[in-house]
Amino acid sequence: MNFIGIIAALIVGIFLGILIKKTLTSKNIRQAEQKAEDLLDEAKQKYKDALILAKDKAIALIEEAKAEEKERRQRLQETENRLTKREGLFDKKIIEIEDSKNKLENTRKQLESNKAEIKKIKDSQLQKLEKIAALTQDEAKEVLLNNMENRMKDELLHRTRKLENQATDELEAKAKKILTTVIERCAAPHTVETTTTAVSLPNEEMKGRIIGREGRNIKTIEQLTGVEIIIDDTPESILISAFNPIRRQLAKRALEKLMVDGRIHPGRIEETIQQSKKELAIDIKKAGEEAAYQAGIVGLDTKLVQILGRLKYRTSYGQNQLQHALEVSHLSGVLAAGLGADVNVCKKGGLLHDVGKALDHEIQGSHPEIGYDLLKKFGLPEEVAYMSTAHHEDQPKTIEGVIVKIADAISGSRPGARRDSLEEYIQRLTELEDTAKSFAGVEKVYAIQAGREIRVFISPEELDDFAANKLARDIANKIESELKYPGEIRVTVIREKRITEYAR
Repeated sequence: MNFIGIIAALIVGIFLGILIKKTLTSKNIRQAEQKAEDLLDEAKQKYKDALILAKDKAIALIEEAKAEEKERRQRLQETENRLTKREGLFDKKIIEIEDSKNKLENTRKQLESNKAEIKKIKDSQLQKLEKIAALTQDEAKEVLLNNMENRMKDELLHRTRKLENQATDELEAKAKKILTTVIERCAAPHTVETTTTAVSLPNEEMKGRIIGREGRNIKTIEQLTGVEIIIDDTPESILISAFNPIRRQLAKRALEKLMVDGRIHPGRIEETIQQSKKELAIDIKKAGEEAAYQAGIVGLDTKLVQILGRLKYRTSYGQNQLQHALEVSHLSGVLAAGLGADVNVCKKGGLLHDVGKALDHEIQGSHPEIGYDLLKKFGLPEEVAYMSTAHHEDQPKTIEGVIVKIADAISGSRPGARRDSLEEYIQRLTELEDTAKSFAGVEKVYAIQAGREIRVFISPEELDDFAANKLARDIANKIESELKYPGEIRVTVIREKRITEYAR
């Protein structure tokens, strides 16, 4: 009984389950169908909206294109109107030009007619003048031109000379003014150059450190070196002033060492200056030894070599005196070898001829006298010591003295000149003379004043005074355009005609 009830309950449960499942399935189907219909409606609405939007954009594009087309047509119309207006103006101008052309043609014809009539009148008048003067037209023209040429030559020559004299006076006055200004402006700079030494500073703060508290540092430096230190507004620079170049060099070295070290106080200053003195003495000695070696001089006293080395820091008119002494020694040796003089005496005397300049700030007297006494003190022969004074004498007593004087003049007049400059000098003189000889009517040419002037002698039969003036200018122009030379070259043309007769 129970078993049957259970089976009946199972059957009823299965039936109910099938019924419930069928009910749920039908419901899901209806929901899915409803959802599909909703999506379809939504898609249809979006299609309609998109279609409307596309139509609106198409209409806007069409309207924009129509507006652009309208604007383009308007611009074309304006351009067409302007072209039409210009065409009208061009036509008007063409008409005006044609009228002007016709007027000019009529004027030209009238001028030709007048010209022919004037020529006819001129020919008639010339025929009358030829009958009156008994000269043809060409003959009268030649006479007139000759008279005018002679008159104009004299007048032109007179005016040329007047202008040259006026220009010479003006140039001389201007030259004096310039020279005065140069002397005024350069006197102080030259003194500064030969009596001061500039020292560069790393920064402006270093000026205060060099001065020190209450000026103790700068006073110590000045007392120990014997110089004057000038501190002004010049940025990152100070000046060391003293007539003695060795003292200036000592102070410069000491200051440079102190700036590098960074410790600047009286104790350190004294120590540094002592060290710089030793180093400077060594450098001076090396410079003297090197100079003696280059000149080929041996056997000089050590102290004399030391004094000679001091010339490394001595200049005269911008020329380093040690280099000058070496140059004089070399030139003296070459000249002595060529003239058969004592080469050793000339070379040694040339090297030591200005040694007195190394001590002229410390010993009273001129440097020739100081040098002579110094050389005698170190036991040098009289003929060598004599060179110290011989190069300042008008007429030296020995041939060696003359040679050293000449070598000193060469070196002093041409500082820094190369040893082949003599050939260049001769070549320059030859080129000057050849340039002047290339002109017709020139008989002789002489280059004088070391090439600063040439004198040209011309034939008086071939060239008159006017031609002489023109020749001088032509020669000067040719020299300016073809030759290279320092300064200026004076061209003097000489025309002289002498006639001698004897009364018997």
